[in-house]
Amino acid sequence: MRLILPTICALTGLLLGLALPALAADPQPYKIDHFSTGQDEMDETLRATSDLVTLRSGAPVGPYGLIARARGDIDRLKTVLESYGYYDSKPTVKIDGLGLNDPKLPDELVALPKKHDAHVQLSFELGPLYHLRKVVIEGELPPSAQTKFRLATGDPAVAGNVLAAGTRVFAALADDGYAFAKVDPPAAFQDKTEPVLDVTFHVEAGPKLNIGHIYIEGLKRVQESLVRRRLLLHSGELYRANLVEKARADLLSPSLGAFAAINVKVGKEVDDSGGVPITFQVRERTRHTFGLSAAYSTDLGGSGGINWGDRDVSGNAEQFNAAMSVTGLGGSSTNGLGYDVPLKYVLPDFGRRDQSLQFGVEAVKQELIAYDQTALKFGVTLTRKINKLWTVSAGVTATEENIDQVVAIVSTCTVAVITHSGCPASDVESLPQRQAYNYSLLALPLTASFDSTNLASPIDDPTHGMRDSISVVPTLSLGHTHAMFLITTIRAAAYFDLDRLLSTDPGRSVLAVRALIGGAGGASVDSLPPDQRFYGGGSGSIRGYPYQGVGPYFPILSVTGALIGTTTYPVGATTISAAGVEYRRRIGQKWGAAFFVDGGQVGNNLGVYPRNLFVGVGAGARYYTPIGPIRLDIGVPLKRYDSDPQAFQVYIGLGQAF
Repeated sequence: MRLILPTICALTGLLLGLALPALAADPQPYKIDHFSTGQDEMDETLRATSDLVTLRSGAPVGPYGLIARARGDIDRLKTVLESYGYYDSKPTVKIDGLGLNDPKLPDELVALPKKHDAHVQLSFELGPLYHLRKVVIEGELPPSAQTKFRLATGDPAVAGNVLAAGTRVFAALADDGYAFAKVDPPAAFQDKTEPVLDVTFHVEAGPKLNIGHIYIEGLKRVQESLVRRRLLLHSGELYRANLVEKARADLLSPSLGAFAAINVKVGKEVDDSGGVPITFQVRERTRHTFGLSAAYSTDLGGSGGINWGDRDVSGNAEQFNAAMSVTGLGGSSTNGLGYDVPLKYVLPDFGRRDQSLQFGVEAVKQELIAYDQTALKFGVTLTRKINKLWTVSAGVTATEENIDQVVAIVSTCTVAVITHSGCPASDVESLPQRQAYNYSLLALPLTASFDSTNLASPIDDPTHGMRDSISVVPTLSLGHTHAMFLITTIRAAAYFDLDRLLSTDPGRSVLAVRALIGGAGGASVDSLPPDQRFYGGGSGSIRGYPYQGVGPYFPILSVTGALIGTTTYPVGATTISAAGVEYRRRIGQKWGAAFFVDGGQVGNNLGVYPRNLFVGVGAGARYYTPIGPIRLDIGVPLKRYDSDPQAFQVYIGLGQAF
């Protein structure tokens, strides 16, 4: 009878669970009126555990399903409270003031008007907070690990703290040569008469060992000699688990780019060298890559391209990348189609680890309102990663280019005789004065970059940290002008997670700020090639204004040479200063929104000049994909040039604006 009765009850409960929801198929909306223990951290964990909270919006249920969900929450919430040391706690759930076992509750819910919220109240009787009465360690614990234990008699019996003490001890042993250390899960004993726990840890440190033989498995194309040269571990060194993990992560770094996954297997016994053998099981990345790209903005129009790459040209992780893109597909700041064809060949670990040598060739054609450019560029760059945060590079580049530019518009009179009152307006003709020049540029770019966002790709969405850089480019210009000048550009961006301020989940509310300062020293605007000057506007500086649309414009001259206005053709300048603030908010799993303010000025002197200051505001939408967010921004200028007919700018691309 003892076996049959529970079976019958279980089957009855299962049938009721299947049948009752069918009696009321309409979802029963509900609100949670009260949910607080008075302890913010514990409340946050309780909310994350509660199905009533987490499934309220995304998984609607009927009246009977709501009751079942509430009953399931009791055990879940009880487990959380016990993990915080409240072993005599009692969570209670009521719906519209009725207990879950009240026979009137189902009928009350079924009788609610359609779309009328039920009210759920959760209350907690915490009871006494348990403390640790005895903390016992069975086995010998080396002094290096004893300092990591940090658990003592009288501490609150919080499960997370107790488990963390054992984890810290195990990590300390593994990081100090004890490769075969064991720390069993703690055994806890609850006193029945007072709110205390006795906790016992069993520890076996084992022998202290060095690293034995190191094996590499899974290599197909990558040379083993490359892996061993880069490996941060060496046989005979003291075994340290944290260094083993550091070596594994280093082999996976983007600078090498050869492996998709690496698993480390630590031996269970000592080898013939007397050390612990370690095996790195690697899986190489697909050798060849292929991708498509596309972007659109109202100023630069559409662009699209393809790219192809080889991650391992000859077995030493050399990288070759080729791309081709078409630019200037429409757009208010373009005059026609252009192209960009860069080729790059990278030698990783050149001369030393974390140092690469890149060879590059690029063919560029741009037809912009500011100028038309056809150029061929050559460059060699040596890049060294100083540490996790800092990277520096130095190189030499050579550029051969032809630039055609409107330098003025001259108004002429088409009639043979000009009367005493001047030229009739109907006979005035404006003629663009264009000039085309060849330039030969030799530059020595020097760059230092700081990145604390901990992201592998610049397309990834940063939620904290900074991205800063300073570049100094001494340049010799030959051809139309013979000049030497120094281009200096400072960029800074910082990201602040507002999760604590706005009580949101980490990474869902982010404030991003950026600043840009640039200057050209040693040359005037006229002696600078047009592509070396500074222009404002566009997604890279001041959204809301067209690309290269902020700054001085070429003049309109009268028949006599007098200045009578400005053209729509940008001149460029020797300095730029700009800043932007953007608030980013995630919505659900895939979507997000952004609100921004950008401002800046372009001129021949750094400083704040209200007349030259241009500000744009706007908003945008984000759709988050595995490779990065797809961005749609709409920017509106607060001050417009008379010659600019557009009231707003649209930007679509992959990744955040900064």
